[in-house]
Amino acid sequence: MFPSSLPSSIRVLERGWLSANNIVFLDDARTASVVDTGYVRHAAQTVELVRHAAGGRHLARIVNTHLHSDHCGGNAALQAAYGGTERCAIIVPAGEMQAVNNWDEDALSFRSSGQQAASFSAAAELSAGDVLELGGMPWQAHAAAGHDPHALMLFQPDERLLISGDALWELGFGVIFPEMVGEPGFALTRATLRTIEALAPALVIPGHGAPFTDAAAALARAHARLDAFEAAPERHARHGLRVLLKFHLLQQSSGIALGALFTWFAGTDFVARTLCCFWPHVEPRTVFNEMLDSLLQTGLARSSDGLVFDADAP
Repeated sequence: MFPSSLPSSIRVLERGWLSANNIVFLDDARTASVVDTGYVRHAAQTVELVRHAAGGRHLARIVNTHLHSDHCGGNAALQAAYGGTERCAIIVPAGEMQAVNNWDEDALSFRSSGQQAASFSAAAELSAGDVLELGGMPWQAHAAAGHDPHALMLFQPDERLLISGDALWELGFGVIFPEMVGEPGFALTRATLRTIEALAPALVIPGHGAPFTDAAAALARAHARLDAFEAAPERHARHGLRVLLKFHLLQQSSGIALGALFTWFAGTDFVARTLCCFWPHVEPRTVFNEMLDSLLQTGLARSSDGLVFDADAP
């Protein structure tokens, strides 16, 4: 839980990379809210962590910066734990509510990216320009397209606090998924970084990693990284495939057979679309071997007796 420099009404729960961070707000003496809820595999842990951070308060609202599986995977469990849709409202970015309430896993990208999520119901949408009261303070919603077309950031102008989701981390930003399948994303990411520059936050609470104060340095790194990706889109596509492969390994409670890992890779729609866009004449097995070798050589994965493990797996 992160600390002292934050207002007393905010609790930041820094999670591992399979789950996004959770930001708990003590709205008043009786109610609390949370921004982002982690991955579905960690849902039970998320419920306990949020319950502890809320200090006995009722969780009245869940807000999602965007609806990737590692940011909304605890929504269903938290909503159930706090009385269902009537007592725990879920607020999603504008443009996503219909897909959520119809539980369209294709529109929400869960099926196409080979990830998991538990269905939940949304009560309202949040649009760029809206103001939301959290922890007794007004927070402005700002568009954060690039990583996800519907993504939002939340900014508290008095304390100059920014909840950046995956738009800015201390050492980078989230994969620009549209660019992997030939859709625009680099320019949108640049615009989001410039929005953050204009806001000039004193403290950034990212979707992954610890909160940090040197936003200018993080933005300089992010711009340099974006420059490199724009100059070599294939480099970004390779990075994205490695991220998807690493995320799949993180989901495994133990190792996965090499053949099963390739079957997942070759059978995942988003991977197939990326291969078609960047390497239409290369066998999927060739690209898979390259991506896996990269993870193994950099120590992000390990293999033994025909099984592949995440580097930190027991």
